[in-house]
Amino acid sequence: MPEHATRPWAIYSLVAWSGAGVFVASLLWFLYCYIVRFDASRGTPPVLLAATSDVLAFSLFAAHHSAFARPRLKQWVARVAPPELERSLYTWISSVLFILVCSWWVRLPGVLYMLTGGWAAAAYMVQAAAIGLTIRSSAALGVLDLAGVTPLRRARSGDAAAHVPLATRGVYGFVRHPLYFSWALFVFAAPEMTATRALFAVVSTAYLALAIPWEERALIHTFGDEYDAYRRRVKWRMIPGVY
Repeated sequence: MPEHATRPWAIYSLVAWSGAGVFVASLLWFLYCYIVRFDASRGTPPVLLAATSDVLAFSLFAAHHSAFARPRLKQWVARVAPPELERSLYTWISSVLFILVCSWWVRLPGVLYMLTGGWAAAAYMVQAAAIGLTIRSSAALGVLDLAGVTPLRRARSGDAAAHVPLATRGVYGFVRHPLYFSWALFVFAAPEMTATRALFAVVSTAYLALAIPWEERALIHTFGDEYDAYRRRVKWRMIPGVY
């Protein structure tokens, strides 16, 4: 019997689909935390200690996120785990870590500013637009592909493994990383900017900005001249006119 036919596809499918579910849950948990839980602390925690704890917590998530995006580590994972579950494994770990980061985030005292009336409505509209841009950007890449479900389906059918196609049209013709742009829009458009939210916004957006050159090296490794041509055509990496 061929090796392909003896693999536990039902278990693999459970891992992949549950990983996609945890991924969605992590995003919903982030939205709840950022909108509801990340208010100003009503106590008097040691600000420096609290901020350091928050930065270290996010650094743990960022280290994993960056490491798993590197081709060399992907090759190592493929040797120790079924290759059909490589993307699902990444999704599972990153989603759980993101949930933990949001849960462990220590609130800081103070409010930087609070918008009211029309200004607050405008801020909510920007956040809604950011969510819409996130959905469109993810759809262009293929959500199930990113979550690891499509690669498993392809493997189960006996089709050759394939990379997520390089998206260059639509929102990807605006900036090269529209998901990161929408993230920055959402976190910085909070109408009530507490110190808790501000630290999360700054740390998370700074990480994305710093990670882009490393991520693009991996994209060049994967797509070669096609990505080089895309970089020449779409100038801005993350924020038009800025970066």
